[in-house]
Amino acid sequence: MQLGARWRAGDAPHRGVPDALHGTIAEQEAQHPSAEAWTLTWLEGRPVCELDDVAFVTLDVVGRVRTGPLREGDGAASALHAPHDRAAGGAADGAADPDDDDDDWLK
Repeated sequence: MQLGARWRAGDAPHRGVPDALHGTIAEQEAQHPSAEAWTLTWLEGRPVCELDDVAFVTLDVVGRVRTGPLREGDGAASALHAPHDRAAGGAADGAADPDDDDDDWLK
């Protein structure tokens, strides 16, 4: 079991945040200077860091850093399926996720 954590934006990331995410966390803080705090949660064994309700930083299943905006109602559950991929230069590839509708029955 892995516990989550919170820390203030501008402070060093929580000790539970993998080093691979630190640079992207700093980039997101620079892009969202009015954001106040990060929340670290764990989803399917992977870290998900959310900056208030504006952005997330995570690792995908193969260990690539992924980041993107959070929309109202989004959260850790959707972060792992977002199309924003830092490994591809930070731009979204625009392709639809073929597994995107797998959980439609939950809605």
